[in-house]
Amino acid sequence: MPRAKSGLIHRNKVRKVLKATKGFRGARSLLYRTAKDARRKALQNSFIHRRAKKRDMRNIWITRINAAARLCGTTYSVFIHALDKAQIKINRKMLAELAVSDLKTFEAVVKKAAA
Repeated sequence: MPRAKSGLIHRNKVRKVLKATKGFRGARSLLYRTAKDARRKALQNSFIHRRAKKRDMRNIWITRINAAARLCGTTYSVFIHALDKAQIKINRKMLAELAVSDLKTFEAVVKKAAA
């Protein structure tokens, strides 16, 4: 019995990979072997960058808080320390949102922490 090389199951597997790599450049979206490697690498990168995104967002929040804190006459580290001492529990995401959207409220939080 001859070996089946292009059966339905194999064809479906190839189609699935080529569909996933649609839009990739050059052979990475056209040739099965190359597309298979490109897809594997893309999935690896998406896994890695889902975690890196969390670090990046925290850095952005800290930068925004620092900028707003400096407008209020303090620095980020002094402000965060004052929040801890005053036992004010607001996370950095919310502080950054206040700093961007409502500076008056942020100033009130800074004054409350400093007091």
